[in-house]
Formats: sequence, C-alpha cells, structure tokens
Amino acid sequence: MSFFKKLSGIFNAGGKDDDVSYWFTVQCDRCGEQIRARVNKRNDPSINYDENGKATYFCRKVIMGDQLCFQKIEVELTFDQNRNVIDRQIKGGKFVEQTEPQAG
Repeated sequence: MSFFKKLSGIFNAGGKDDDVSYWFTVQCDRCGEQIRARVNKRNDPSINYDENGKATYFCRKVIMGDQLCFQKIEVELTFDQNRNVIDRQIKGGKFVEQTEPQAG
C-alpha cells in the first residue's frame, strides 16, 4: 500500500457516508424553495435520557435557502439508540419525500 493511501486512511472515518448521514429535504412555506440538508448521526445529535435511563438522541437544525427569501426553517429530529429517526418536527416549512435518491 502506498504512503498516501495509508495517510488518507488515517483521516477517513471508516464508514460509508450513508451510515453516518441522515439526508432530508424541506420546502419553505414562504417561497416554496426545496432545500436538501444533512445530519451527521455521529456528531450532531445530543443524548437525552428518559426517567427509565433509556437513551435517545436529539438534533435541531435551522435551515435557510440560497434564494432571496431568507426564511428560517427549524427542524427537530429525534433518534433512537441505533440512531434511526423516530420523530421529526418542522416549523416554517414542510418535509418533502424524495422519489429518487440524490448524490450527497
């Protein structure tokens, strides 16, 4: 193995982007712009414990498009212990379901 491949392996997270990323698309209530956003499931969520000691993870993202609207869209995501989405809330927009996968 070459020196540069070994060096790049040090900085590589070791997993596919799909394992770490949660991608979602929102549509602004004001202008209708669709915005694609990403949550890094390893770093972005904060851990929460319920009264029974069960862990969940919570993440809040504020998203703004690149057109002239500047409306802030607030997304709140809750993940289970395996970092799968169990709840999602949105203010200022709505979630858009993608029919075909897009490259990140």
